This record gives sequence, structure tokens and C-alpha cells, in this order.
Amino acid sequence: MKLRVRHVSRYVFDAPVKRLAQSHRLWPAETQGQSVIQWSVETENAVTGSGFRDGAGDWTQTVTVKGPVSEFTVTAEGLVETSDTSGVLRGHRERVPASAYLTGTRITGLTAELRMAAEAALEGMDAASPLDRAHALARYVSDHVVFAPNRTEPATTAAEALEGGEGVCQDHTHVLIALAHAADIPARYVTGYMLSTEDSQGAEASHAWAELHVHGLGWVGFDAANRCCPNEYYIRLGSGYDASDAAPIRGIVDGATQETLDVSVAVTDSARQSQSQRQQ
Repeated sequence: MKLRVRHVSRYVFDAPVKRLAQSHRLWPAETQGQSVIQWSVETENAVTGSGFRDGAGDWTQTVTVKGPVSEFTVTAEGLVETSDTSGVLRGHRERVPASAYLTGTRITGLTAELRMAAEAALEGMDAASPLDRAHALARYVSDHVVFAPNRTEPATTAAEALEGGEGVCQDHTHVLIALAHAADIPARYVTGYMLSTEDSQGAEASHAWAELHVHGLGWVGFDAANRCCPNEYYIRLGSGYDASDAAPIRGIVDGATQETLDVSVAVTDSARQSQSQRQQ
């Protein structure tokens, strides 16, 4: 499948700032499951700084803008060819050992309740395969956290989301990471895009899911919000310990001000789009 993406992030400041600096992880990974045909990241009036591939195999680029800056827009767009690998991440070159992703954060930190939830999810599965155990954790999250927009905040922890029983893809991912850690399974937060279908959840902006390191397979993606493993409808951008660490855009501004962020993401099937254009 060939997916076309247009991702626009527009920052508006209530007063001009002296300087703005950002780091971008907006370039899709090159793996056996996806290949970049064309991709660009446009940053108006910005100076491009250093770029590097981090230990997790993700490309990071820095940009700065000298003020006064009242508005700033970042546009990432392009065409990516994808295929279904049943969620298994293959051909992604990285240097960080999987064991590094047993580390929790403030958001994914374990509590007694999360540990009990992991035990409940894996009850009677001592002899099950590592993959079956990972699927059981993902099912538990899907069953106990209902997809409900605007009920949680960016700072909502995994424990809070599980207790509240509702949230968005970010919350599903944080809870699954925490439960995996409780079961001694390395897990990480993944950002990317998803082509919406009638039944999909959480594709109004950039999407998120978890990757669990399964013995014998390596990293395997689990989208608990949609009860599936990532397939050809997904584009992987990058990863981290939690949503903040994996954010596609991170930045600082020089000058005290209030910031408004407007994000729009459009993901389309290039083949269907071309067919529709020919029929018009």
C-alpha cells in the first residue's frame, strides 16, 4: 500500500518570542515493512542545524528561528510504501539493547494496581509462549480502557488511565507499556500515522502504539486502542520511553508567552486517491 501523508503543526504565540529551537523526529523509519518514496519537512524561516540518527535508529533534526516570532509552522509530507509484517519490526537498525526499555518514567511508573492488572492479564499463562503473553496484555488494556477523547490529559499516568477506565491511544499505550514492564517485558512508545477506516480509533492526529520485545521475534507492535498489531495501514516514525520522550516535535522558546498549537494530519491511500481523480 502507498500512503500519502500531510502533517501540519502550527504554533501561535500571544506575544513574539526572541528565539525558537526545536528537534524533529518527523522522518519515517526505513524497515522491511515500510519504504519512503518521497518525504520532506518544511520549516518556514528556520535555520537547519545538526541532524543525527539516535541509538534507537530514529532520525532527529534540529532547527532554530531567530525572532521576533509570532507564528511558526512545520509541514511534513510525503509518500510511503507499506506492507503487513504482522506487527513485527524487521530491518530497523538500532544500537540500544532491548533491556533499556524496562525503564519506567513518571507516566509509566509501576504501582501495586498495575502489577495486579498484569497478573490478572496473564493468569493461567505460565506455560504460554512469549507472543501469546504479549497479546494477552494488549487484550487486557483494550478490555479495560475504553477509547474516549477529551477525558484525559497529556500528563495522565498509566495508573490513572487504567483506574479511570478510559482514554485515547496515548493512554492505551502507556498502560500497555506499564503492564509489560510488570511482566518483565521490554516495551516502548511508538509514534506514527494510521490510515483511518470506519472502525479505527485515534487517527485524528498522529497515532501511537506500543512495541513489546518478544523473545524469538524481537520488537512487535500492539495497538491496544484498535485491538490489532500495526499493519500496512500504519507508518512508523520513532520511539521512546513514553509520549513525551517519543514526541515527533520537541522545543523551547526564548521569552515568556502562551502558546497555541494547531495540528492537522491527513493520511490517504494513494492508489484510491489516484483512482478517484481518474473517475472525476
